Amino acid sequence: MMEENEEQSDLSLTNGDNKGESFRLHIVTWNVATVDPPDDVSSLLHLSSPKSPDLYVIGLQEVYSRPLRFVSDIVFDDPWSHLFMSTLAPRKYVKVSSIRMQGLLLLFFSKLEHVPFIRDIQATYTRTGVFGYWGNKGGVSIRLSFYGHMLCFLNCHLAAHMKYATERVDEFEYITDTQTFDCKKAPRILDHRLVFWFGDLNFRIQDHGMHFVRSCINNQTYNLLWSKDQLIMMKEKEQILQEFEEGPLDFQPTFKFDLNSDTYDSSGKKRKPAWTDRILWRLRPKAPPPDEQDENKLGLDAEKVKQLEEDEEYPLKIRQDLYNSKMEYSISDHKPVIGIFTLELRKMYETPLVHLQPEGDWSADIDSMVLYSPLQPFPSSTWDWIGLFKVGFTSVSDYITYTWVKDDEVAFSEEVIQVYVSKEEIPVQGGECVLGYYSSTLRCLIGISEPFKVHESKVAIEEGVVPERINRLDKTVASEDLWN
Repeated sequence: MMEENEEQSDLSLTNGDNKGESFRLHIVTWNVATVDPPDDVSSLLHLSSPKSPDLYVIGLQEVYSRPLRFVSDIVFDDPWSHLFMSTLAPRKYVKVSSIRMQGLLLLFFSKLEHVPFIRDIQATYTRTGVFGYWGNKGGVSIRLSFYGHMLCFLNCHLAAHMKYATERVDEFEYITDTQTFDCKKAPRILDHRLVFWFGDLNFRIQDHGMHFVRSCINNQTYNLLWSKDQLIMMKEKEQILQEFEEGPLDFQPTFKFDLNSDTYDSSGKKRKPAWTDRILWRLRPKAPPPDEQDENKLGLDAEKVKQLEEDEEYPLKIRQDLYNSKMEYSISDHKPVIGIFTLELRKMYETPLVHLQPEGDWSADIDSMVLYSPLQPFPSSTWDWIGLFKVGFTSVSDYITYTWVKDDEVAFSEEVIQVYVSKEEIPVQGGECVLGYYSSTLRCLIGISEPFKVHESKVAIEEGVVPERINRLDKTVASEDLWN
């Protein structure tokens, strides 16, 4: 039913001659209460929807993080990350970035076709819980450039309990004030063109008694509760919150439920239901035109003029298509919330920075060559590498092998550069693969080849290497991962 509702609007966002392209964004926020993931997240990700997202952003809170488990999760992907990667990789989504701070986890996935146009990726975190030393509360963020537009995604878990509404706003302000990025155009969260703020924000419904709240939920008259929702109330007096938008809360409060049920808290505490789990967004306010400037100034400074011109030349618009909870998931005392958005933007660039292709036939029987051509200037580094990936790879670190660009360069011209790959590094079983150029400066893949076939090793077949051993060998090569 909810997946049908998301198709409700397909209005054009074009404006004059600045026609843009539309991209679909699917955001999930879920406090998972330290439990292991469910077997299936198809409904959560709307995998049966006829409109597949271009981007998935998944923010979790209270991921299990006792010290022993947390240490193992640093070395290997945690069960939640693994589930989402294994679910989305066969559909050609790649995990572009992730960050974890104790129980807070943020994952960013993109369709493969967009990956070379997602650049300047940075992730950071801010602790606010227990004097800021233990990451049980706080915020984790991922910022990036998407076809040139600066986006930031902030996943928060703020202070609990009814009486701490002001503290929650203070924590949010602290996070936005203190998180910084190595990016001249957007050094802080609120400098970004578009910010998404989501998570277990922990705002409650105050004043109304339990009987009235439950009556409104049973009658689906949720609007009668909105005026006493603490986040809505705080927006009336906090400037920073007024810049953020949120869709109507036309779904039942997502906290607190008895585990494995749709029944609100029946324990002795009988906590009042609340919309603790939220998704908001902020489109950067337009710079005012010169005639509205302070009379003491001679107009906009150079940076503001540049920003105004860029905003006009490359418009960015956003529409929310769906805002709802997923009631069928009952493993936690919170229900997950999803927000589906359409972004329309005019791309600032449409050409990848690098073109890659394999030279000749590839197999584990012969040394191979990669040909690459820089299509635009970019900050190359001795730490740049080219990876060989199986088609359907899950993340940048999920390569079969890699070669350092500078160390293994064998020929160079202004147009084409050859890079050597040893036959010892190529999988003997072969398979459908792609090449990817990773820029250490831009922290991303800046070029991906078309898929090509790596042939099965004839030598291995002639020598009678059994498939089981080949599988083991290939898995060993793929597990040598320096890029956790």
